Amino acid sequence: MTADKHLQSWQERFEMAEAMQPLLGKLYRNQGVEVVLYGKPLLNASTIEIIKSHRLVRRHVGDKLRLRESFPFVEALSKLAVKQCKVDIGKLAVNYWREHTDASQVEAYMAHELASAIDHEDNQQARDVVLYGFGRIGRLLARLLIERTGVSNKLCLRAIVLRGGRKGDLEKRASLLRRDSVHGPFNGSVEVDEENNAIIANGTYIQVIYANSPDEIDYTQYGINDALVVDNTGIWKDEDGLGLHLKSKGTSKVLLTAPAKGAIKNIVYGVNESDILDEDTIVSAASCTTNAITPVLKAVNDKYGIINGHVETIHSYTNDQNLIDNYHKADRRGRSAPLNMVITETGAAKAVAKALPILAGKLTGNAIRVPTPNVSMAIISLNLNGETNKEDMNEYLRNVALCSELQNQVDYTESTEIVSSDLVGSRYAGVVDSQATIAEGNRTILYVWYDNEFGYSCQVVGVMQKMLGLNYQSLPAA
Repeated sequence: MTADKHLQSWQERFEMAEAMQPLLGKLYRNQGVEVVLYGKPLLNASTIEIIKSHRLVRRHVGDKLRLRESFPFVEALSKLAVKQCKVDIGKLAVNYWREHTDASQVEAYMAHELASAIDHEDNQQARDVVLYGFGRIGRLLARLLIERTGVSNKLCLRAIVLRGGRKGDLEKRASLLRRDSVHGPFNGSVEVDEENNAIIANGTYIQVIYANSPDEIDYTQYGINDALVVDNTGIWKDEDGLGLHLKSKGTSKVLLTAPAKGAIKNIVYGVNESDILDEDTIVSAASCTTNAITPVLKAVNDKYGIINGHVETIHSYTNDQNLIDNYHKADRRGRSAPLNMVITETGAAKAVAKALPILAGKLTGNAIRVPTPNVSMAIISLNLNGETNKEDMNEYLRNVALCSELQNQVDYTESTEIVSSDLVGSRYAGVVDSQATIAEGNRTILYVWYDNEFGYSCQVVGVMQKMLGLNYQSLPAA
């Protein structure tokens, strides 16, 4: 009987999760409503992912949220004329069940809680996006933009720009989008239109443009206007180089997916995106490591104050290293990446000050490239103004991850078994490994995991939205 009970419970949860999926999809594609569960996105989530998201609610409130308790909220949401917002059904459901014993008032409760988004007049225009370069970050950005395809989508991927154009190039590019050795297969279909030089992914028509310089393209001939160009090449990092994009017809803004030089603003989404002004035409999304450590450093500094510290990055090898020993202009990077740990420099610690000026001059940093293809770790050693211990520091960072303004950037794990491959696909800028925390007196050492490809790409999308003035309500407000 016990075995039958467990199987019956699983079957019920599975069927509820399956019933949620079409409702979640329609809400996003028809109304621009993104549904999350305590910050975990449910858009395009698998049945199992929806079930797991419900189990994680225990971390937030001390008790699990059953799918039969949350499903009425998804149903009620689908009946409301709510538009262009992010709705956390986990928070809504938990708050409701604290005061009610049945679901009879769910629709009225939802109408009251989401009143500001009902029949909301959406004046935000869809904006064109061009990916200049189609490497690791470019292809992941394409995946993230394509997964949001729908009539309510405001970030419209219109083109990718590549160098070359040799025979068979288009199919090879499409193949790299279809399959990824680290992140797995593309979630959908990818077709090639050879005649028109385009890739069609889940119905999104993406023009493929071949060019050797950013300033030689007329995007308007492809129907692209006022576009945000996201430069993933890393070739141009200053205002003069990146400004070449703005000389092409049909462009208005440029975002660099690497640290910038000079006076260009380096933005870590969640920390200093408010620095982006309407008149800013060139912005940098900083580096993956800067994005991983800055939110955690901000949280720690807000509570304890940071005197100084050192950041050691244990970073997966990247494409600019050699597979086997060969010439490389940089020290040590010519040695085989899959066979060696390679000490190298990183500017991530100093770059933190560009996003968080209060830490200027307080941090040093170095990096070790290691033989893993993705997911890295930052070891942050800090001297603090205030005293703490492991329990207090972890409790604080846990709350930061669960219910602060940084909850979309900082995640937190209590697992004693987690390793780097478990973090592949993490959408957070960084994940605090609480089991490794060391804290005593005014000293602390924090271990922060990050998917240096996917987590960073999610941060880049946030900067893109901010640059284009695309703002969305998050409900409930608290």
